[in-house]
Amino acid sequence: MSRITKAAPEWTGFQESRPYGSKYDLRTDFVMVYGISEDLPERIEGWRKAGYTIHLMTGVAWGEYQDYLYGRFDGRDHWDEAQTDRDGKHILHGHDVPYMAPTVAFSEYLATHIKRAIDAGAEAIHMEEPEFWAAGGYSEAFKREWRNYYGEEWQPPHLSPDAQYRASKLKAAMYYRALDRICAQMKEYSLVTYGRTVRFYVPTHSLINYTQWRIVSPEAMLVNMPACDGFIAQIWTGTARTPNVYAGVRRERTFETAYLEYGIMQELTRGTGREMWFLHDPIEDNPRYSWSDYRRNYRATVVASLLHPGVSQYEVCPWPRRVFEGRYPTEDDTGKEGIPIDYATVLLTVMSVLRDMHRHDEAARAAAAQNAGTAGIGLLLANSAMYQRGDVLTPEEAEREAFKYDGTTTTDALSEAQRELLDWSAFYGLALPLVKRGIPLRPVQLDNILTFPGYLDDYRVLLLSYEFMKPEHPGIHQALGQWVREGGVLIYAGDGSDPFHAVREWWNRGEGRRSYERPDDHLFDALGLGRRPAEGEHRVGEGAVLVLRTNPAALSRSPEGAETVRDSVRSALAIRGEAADYAEHRALRIQRGPYVVVHALDELDAADPVVLEGAFADAFEAELPVLSRVALAPGEDALLYDLDWREDGRAPGEPAILLSSSRIRDEAIGTEGLSYVSESPAGMIVSTRIRVPAEPRRASADGAVTECRYDAASGTALIRHAGSPQGVAVAIEW
Repeated sequence: MSRITKAAPEWTGFQESRPYGSKYDLRTDFVMVYGISEDLPERIEGWRKAGYTIHLMTGVAWGEYQDYLYGRFDGRDHWDEAQTDRDGKHILHGHDVPYMAPTVAFSEYLATHIKRAIDAGAEAIHMEEPEFWAAGGYSEAFKREWRNYYGEEWQPPHLSPDAQYRASKLKAAMYYRALDRICAQMKEYSLVTYGRTVRFYVPTHSLINYTQWRIVSPEAMLVNMPACDGFIAQIWTGTARTPNVYAGVRRERTFETAYLEYGIMQELTRGTGREMWFLHDPIEDNPRYSWSDYRRNYRATVVASLLHPGVSQYEVCPWPRRVFEGRYPTEDDTGKEGIPIDYATVLLTVMSVLRDMHRHDEAARAAAAQNAGTAGIGLLLANSAMYQRGDVLTPEEAEREAFKYDGTTTTDALSEAQRELLDWSAFYGLALPLVKRGIPLRPVQLDNILTFPGYLDDYRVLLLSYEFMKPEHPGIHQALGQWVREGGVLIYAGDGSDPFHAVREWWNRGEGRRSYERPDDHLFDALGLGRRPAEGEHRVGEGAVLVLRTNPAALSRSPEGAETVRDSVRSALAIRGEAADYAEHRALRIQRGPYVVVHALDELDAADPVVLEGAFADAFEAELPVLSRVALAPGEDALLYDLDWREDGRAPGEPAILLSSSRIRDEAIGTEGLSYVSESPAGMIVSTRIRVPAEPRRASADGAVTECRYDAASGTALIRHAGSPQGVAVAIEW
C-alpha cells in the first residue's frame, strides 16, 4: 500500500487527455488527467464533477512543450536540449515534439506547470516515461552534461563500448536527478502552499521493454528515491508483441513477453512499500490492426498480468476515447470500423474483474504457492542491460543510419541486422525455454540485492549472465555468494565475448590482483572458485554454481539450446535434492479467489487442448456464458469465474452479484429479490451474472422490463440492459 493515507481507494484508474465524455467514463476510482495545456483546470473540474479522484499525468521526456523550445518560457531557445542522434537528427515523438535531455532548466519548466495542477487540486502527479534513447547523446546539452558529470571532454557514444556505456549511465542519472528534483520541490510546494501532501508516481515501461527497444531510463534507481511513491507498469500489446527468438524461430510472443515484463515490474516494488499499478490497453499505438487482432493480444496481456499475484491495482485503459470512439481496419482491410458492441461489453467486464482483484490477495498467494509448478526459479536482470544497447560501430560502419523502434510500426521495415539487434536474444535465450514449458520463471532485479535484506530468500535457483549486462557494485557478488553458500544454486552462462566487459568500471579499476578482466572473474573469485572455473558443477558451501561456457544468445537459436537451459535447471534442483520438483506444464494457471486465469502454451510437441472442467462463467465473452468444460487450444487464454467458489461467510446458494460489465453500488438483497445501481459508460450494453435462489419472475432497469435469462444448472441469471455513467437502477424479483 501507499506510504501516504488516501481519502478513498484507488484500485483502478485510467488516463485521458480529452475533457470529460460519458462514452468513455469507465467508472474507475481515479482518472489521470493528461497533459499540462492551458485548459487543464477545466478538464480537471469536468472529471471531478463526475466523481473521480484527480491525478495529473504528463510526459517527463516529451510533450507539447513548444513554449519552452522556442524561448517563450524564459527567453532562451532550448532546441539544443532535444535528444539528437549521431547524424545530427532530433529524435522525435511527433512534429515539434522532441524527446528532451532532462536538464536542470527543463526540470524547472515542468515544475511551473505541475504547480498549476496542484493549484487545481490534483491529489497525485504522474511523471510519465523518463526515456533517453540509446541512439541519442549527441546534442550540445548532453555534451555539457558529460563534461560536468565525468570531468572530461564528451566522446561520441558510437565510437566504443566504453563511450556507449558511460553515455547511458549518464542518461539514467540525468533522469533520476530530474525526477528527484521535481518530486521533492513540488511536494514541498504543496505542503507550504496548501498544507496537503501530493503523491508522485512514475509510469514507465518495463526494464525488459526499454532494453529491447534500446531506451535508457532510471528504472531500479527510482526505488531509492524518497519522493517517489510508486509506479505504473506500462505494458501492453504494443510492447509485448515485439518479436523475439526461441528455438531458432523469430516471431511475436505476446503472452510470454508480457509475462516476463509484468514479472520484472512486480519485482521493482516487492518489499519496498511502494505502489504498483499494472496497465492494460485494449488497442495500441499502432493503429493498423483489426479488432480481432487487438482482442487476441489484449487477452494475452491481461492473463499474463494476473499470473503475478503480488500486484492488485490496475490502470485499466490509457486513452479510452480512442478505444470506445476510435475506428480501426476491418478484417478484409477495406475500411474502418468502431468497436463491436459485444467487445465493448467484454472490456468493461474485464475492468470490473480487475477492480475486484484486491479482495483476493491472500487467496492469490495461496493459489500461487499451490499451482506454481517448478517455483523459486529466477533470472537476474540489471539496469545496466540498458547501457549496452546503443550502436557501437567500426569506422567502416559509421555511415550506417541510426534506427529507432517504438512499437508504432511493425518490424517489417527493419533490416536483418536491425532485427537481430532488436531481438535481444541474450536475455530471451535464458528466459523463454523455461516459460514455454510452463515453468513460472521470475525476472529478478539484480540491483535490489544490496538494498533489501533477504531479497533472494524466495529463490532456490538463479540464472545469471554478464554477456548482456554488468553488476554496478562489487557488493552484489558478496550477497550472491552468501545466497549460494546457504543452499542456492547459481547457473552462470557466458563465454566472455561481450565487448562491454572492457568498459571502465569497478572490476578493472583496481591494481594487481584486485583488477579483473571481466566482472564474472570477480564473481567466481568471491565464490572461492578462482577467476575462470571450468564448465560444469562447482560446490560452494551448501549450494553450488553451474557454469555454462556459452553466450546465452546462442541458446536462443536452436531447440537444443533451449533444452540446455532446461537441463541446467533440472541439474540445479537435483543438486538441492529436489529433482522431483522439476515439472513442465502445458499451461500457466492461477486461481485468485473465484477467478481462474489460464494460458495454454504453444510451440510444444503436442497440440492437444488444455481442458478445464467444473462450473464457470466466461468473463471473456459478452454474455458471460456458463460452461462446464473449457478447452483451450495452444496459445489461447481464459479468464473464468468459478461458480463453485464460495466467499467466506456466504451461505451456499445465497444471492450474489458474481460478474458484471458495470460498477455496482447500493446493492440490497431481500427475501424476494435483489436491487442495485449499475454504472457504466453511455451507449454500452451491460451484462451481469447473478446467483439467484429461484428463477426470476421479473427484471427491470430504471423501471422498464429488461432482458433476463435463467440458467437452472448453475442457479444464475444473466441480466442485460443499456448502460449509463449516472447509474441504472436494476431490480430482480423471484
